[in-house]
Amino acid sequence: MDSFLFASVCLEPLSAVQHQLQIALCTMSINLGVSHLRCIVAVADCLSFTAAAEALNIGQSSLSRTIAEAERRLKVRLFTRTTRNVEVTGDGREVSTYARRMLAAFDDGLHDIEGFLTGDRGSVTVACQPSIAATFLPPHVVAFRETHPEVGLYIWDGLLETALIAVRTGEVDLAIVATSGPLSGLQQERIGLDSFYCAVPRTHRLADKDHLEWSNLSGEPFIAFGTDSSIEAPVRRALEDAEIELGPVVQAQNVGAVAGLVAAGLGITAVPELVLPMISFAGLAHIPLRPTVQRKISIVQLPGRRQTSCAQAFIDSIRNAPSDSGMQAR
Repeated sequence: MDSFLFASVCLEPLSAVQHQLQIALCTMSINLGVSHLRCIVAVADCLSFTAAAEALNIGQSSLSRTIAEAERRLKVRLFTRTTRNVEVTGDGREVSTYARRMLAAFDDGLHDIEGFLTGDRGSVTVACQPSIAATFLPPHVVAFRETHPEVGLYIWDGLLETALIAVRTGEVDLAIVATSGPLSGLQQERIGLDSFYCAVPRTHRLADKDHLEWSNLSGEPFIAFGTDSSIEAPVRRALEDAEIELGPVVQAQNVGAVAGLVAAGLGITAVPELVLPMISFAGLAHIPLRPTVQRKISIVQLPGRRQTSCAQAFIDSIRNAPSDSGMQAR
């Protein structure tokens, strides 16, 4: 459940000057620029027009004109000036306090905008399958956070079709998915390949093989993924190409269920390399399958969409990352 932040308001008695200023703010149209505010704060801090002008790196005459203009627009006297010193009036103290707060917020906002434009701030939302989120993405996220610590990363993991819909509707900036074919109407950039393995109980007769042909699965009881899974289609096609018939088939919808059924001795299965760490709990043996069947790991974007600087920085970070030793390079 989302958490909500409730803010309380503390009401304190207003001083006479504060009261007059609030009335003034409500009854007049104030047209002060950032330069006016900076000059007011500088003079209030330095108590010297000469020192304030040097701090602002402007001429003293220019500073004096800006203060005079601010006083004219506010219709109050901010400073009293003699040949020896400068004193802040009551109105000047209150106005400089407000000005200091406004400048702090303004400068913070500019800093945020600059960070957003350079890709150092902002947020990136990525859709992906659970196997991508659990095994492929983490090292890339770690590397990106080291160079962009103030960028928020949001990972949506779910079924392939859900991830692609999120890209098409603009709910996410991009998707990183494993597919077995082209994606209609989307920009797809391959960044890796994911090969299939046969997973069997360690007591199974095939467990000690260096590799297996798809034809070696003939007649074996088989634990299959459901049709909603991106694993089902390439496995089905590979078995069809091998022209074999499996033994009894049990279908399950998620990786954990498939691994548990295999571990119970109800059959063997075929899974992509990215899934192997997710089924390690079952203690299965996994053997490379030949001929090699691969899913393409791709960055998927909406064609023509202009990415924010931070989203583009994340994409570039993945493109430029060293190839994983356990994953075939693009």
